[in-house]
Amino acid sequence: MYSTMNDVLHPGASKHRDTGFPYAPEGWSKAEAEEIAGKLGLELSEDHWEAIRVLHGCYTDEKFPRIRLICGALKARFRDKGGIGYVYELFPDGPIAQGCRLAGVRPPTGAIEDSAQ
Repeated sequence: MYSTMNDVLHPGASKHRDTGFPYAPEGWSKAEAEEIAGKLGLELSEDHWEAIRVLHGCYTDEKFPRIRLICGALKARFRDKGGIGYVYELFPDGPIAQGCRLAGVRPPTGAIEDSAQ
């Protein structure tokens, strides 16, 4: 029995998915995110992984979520630690662009890395 539409469209794909990241896009892996993070000079903490889970969740209902939706989700999730300011500490080059890169999802239009400015 299939539990999600992704299971219907890609039978067997979820067998290879990391259970800690149930909404990760097809083909995404923690190892690949760690490799990208290393190139960016980031050491991923549990809060980084939680932000990546939030980003994955934003892409489950919408193929191209708006920046405002993603910012709101990250701000709400990390409210107790300082909100979006804390998320900027996690991803200094821009929480949406850099976070989406690590999460393996396409950043929404208008999301740019701070280092690119």
